[in-house]
Amino acid sequence: MSTASPSFLQRLFGRTDPKDGLLPLYNVIVAQGRQPHWYIDGAVPDTLDGRFDMIVAVLAQVLMRLEQQGATQESVWLTELFVDDMDGQLRQEGIGDVVVGKHIGRMVSALGGRISAYRAALAGEADMADALRRNLYRGAPVSDAALAHVEGALRERWTRLGCLTRDAMLAGDLG
Repeated sequence: MSTASPSFLQRLFGRTDPKDGLLPLYNVIVAQGRQPHWYIDGAVPDTLDGRFDMIVAVLAQVLMRLEQQGATQESVWLTELFVDDMDGQLRQEGIGDVVVGKHIGRMVSALGGRISAYRAALAGEADMADALRRNLYRGAPVSDAALAHVEGALRERWTRLGCLTRDAMLAGDLG
């Protein structure tokens, strides 16, 4: 995660990156996606891909809720924080400059696809269990109990997000 202090020029001229105001929200999204219950009770693979998929599931819900609240610019900034974080993570893993862009493109594409899948499932237009099997478990076998745990927890989060004001969410409150 990017928690670097402002550059010398930013401090000198008093300008800060507007995305910085969304760091508390982004940090909570990441923390929620890393909660052990997803990996223990929900049997989400405790791998780089599994953690990515779980963080994306939480991020997708937050972005959908911000969209409902008309927080378009904040959604863009939140997505940019995600991209910045993933870029840093890839570089820490030793992925070089030449390939990072391709990886980021696939990650953003995955986020977009999951937003569509989860939106349809939460609206009752598609089956949530199928969306989770495809996007979170990537087609690997998963027990009904684990799937029910993840689906129930995500639906509960969606309900809580629906009760929050825009300002509360932007401050990092996920209910």
